[in-house]
Amino acid sequence: MSEDLARTIEIEEFGGADAMQLVMRKVGAPGAGEIRIRHKACGLNFIDVYQRTGLYPLNLPAALGMEAAGIVEAVGTGVSHLKVGDRAAYAAMPPGAYSEARVMPAAQVCHLPDAISFEQGAAMMLKGLTVQYLFRRTTPLNKGDTVLFHAAAGGVGLIACQWARSEGIHLIGTAGSDEKCALAKANGAEHVINYNTEDFVGRVRELTDGKGVDVVMDSVGADTFEGSLDCLKPFGMMISFGNTSGVVPPLDLRTLAAKGSLKITRPSVFTHIAEHETCQQMAAELFAKVASGQVRISIDQRFLLADVAEAHRALESRQTTGATILEV
Repeated sequence: MSEDLARTIEIEEFGGADAMQLVMRKVGAPGAGEIRIRHKACGLNFIDVYQRTGLYPLNLPAALGMEAAGIVEAVGTGVSHLKVGDRAAYAAMPPGAYSEARVMPAAQVCHLPDAISFEQGAAMMLKGLTVQYLFRRTTPLNKGDTVLFHAAAGGVGLIACQWARSEGIHLIGTAGSDEKCALAKANGAEHVINYNTEDFVGRVRELTDGKGVDVVMDSVGADTFEGSLDCLKPFGMMISFGNTSGVVPPLDLRTLAAKGSLKITRPSVFTHIAEHETCQQMAAELFAKVASGQVRISIDQRFLLADVAEAHRALESRQTTGATILEV
């Protein structure tokens, strides 16, 4: 195989899992502010599905994938925080992580500590940085506060359960099966709710003595949004950060007043990590949580890069728990 060609997953049109193709792409040399990285493992996330289907449009043809870990092969001018041979990991724009190697902007690529494996790095960056901004940067959260976290047995959810436990934050987790609920509880959720067999709104009210929670963290979207608002205490914060069940319909802002002067935000990890120094600081805190053992990265599924369509189908059908990686 030519050193300047890399197997890469791309799409020529939006669609189902079969729209993804394995192609050979020229990698090239990094320009100013860029690096060339050879991947050891790539991460799988719902944003990849949103981009593949066109919910989050891309200019076509487009490579897919938002996070990976590997070895820096070349460094362009103006890059000082990385050097050739460094272990590195990232979650960053533009897409293109589903590949053996790529050239990309260096600012959001982070030096990966030796204590963290390439597989862990590929599985944790987008999910872990998401948890970092949810708990650190979105709204004040203090020890003793209560959070409702939907999809608590997913890749982001299991990190969130452990992060909350490490900070003394009470986390109520929801999931779609008793097995997933047990997994969330084993990872630090104080209470768990199977939303397929229980009314999560009623159960949350019961668990909080009718007061509601301080914050809801919801990546599910359409199916849980209205109920999530009803779980908040007055002045509570609704963080809607995904839409795995579909896009949340338009909201009449008067609803927030009627339900207790609620607050709502729709953040993106990419806004939070846009500044180089902020991204590096966020990653350093995430790495410290993992290296200390406070957060363990659960890689529950592995697929070959060529089997990415199978990986997407498993993710979309909610057959996965924890993180999924693609082996390069």
